[in-house]
This record gives sequence, C-alpha cells and structure tokens, in this order.
Amino acid sequence: MAFEHEPIEWDDEITMLIDRLDEKSAESGLTREERALMDVVETVQLLDPEGDGLHEFWQSALDHRRIINSFDLVGASAMVDVLNASQWCQTRNADLDQYTETESDYLASIEEDLYEALSELAEQVGEFVEDELTE
Repeated sequence: MAFEHEPIEWDDEITMLIDRLDEKSAESGLTREERALMDVVETVQLLDPEGDGLHEFWQSALDHRRIINSFDLVGASAMVDVLNASQWCQTRNADLDQYTETESDYLASIEEDLYEALSELAEQVGEFVEDELTE
C-alpha cells in the first residue's frame, strides 16, 4: 500500500519556521502551537511515499493522541478523521503482509481519503502559521 500522491511542498516561510523551531526545541520547549506545527510536518514525513503510510504511523512509538490533536489544532479536520478511522492499525500485526484482504481493502480506502486530506494540508498549515505563529 504505497502512497500515490505528490509530496507536500511547504512554502519557504514555513520551511524556515520549521528550521527555527527545530533549533528552538533542542534549546528550550515549544509552545503548543509550535509543537503542533512540528508534529504535523514530522508526521507528513513519516507518511512517506516510499513507506507503509498509515500502518507505519500506527506501528511507530509516536504520541498518536498528541499528533491527532495537533492536526486538529492546525485545522486539518480531514486528517483527524483519517487518523481516527485508521487507529485500528495500532492493534494489528507489525507485518503489513499479515493483514486480511478485508483489512487491506479497508486501509486502502482510508488511504484514498488520506491523499485528499494531504492535498489540502499545505494551505491549512499556511493559514495556521499566519494566524497563530506570525509575530
């Protein structure tokens, strides 16, 4: 179940902000809004076109609840819906090949919604940065 979408291209302003926040997080803590932005960007990187998408996300040791809340905070409700709908992957075998045909088909349908949600994400993040993180 590999991704079949174009990777998200972040605006230069967002890329520079992410770099600054990455440095800041190593030195001190981030605000909740800054952490949300970092969670969203890092999760999108995990949902790599070469990876196993949602299965890989749910099998990771990330703080899934915080990440879902981060997508909600930036206004990406479609991503929240996709992540909530795929949460059952967390309880499945780590080997994606062990999914039943029904599970694989269901996950594929959820990932179709994921592609659509990802296509809207750069704009939503841009608006969030403008509203919440611009000084």
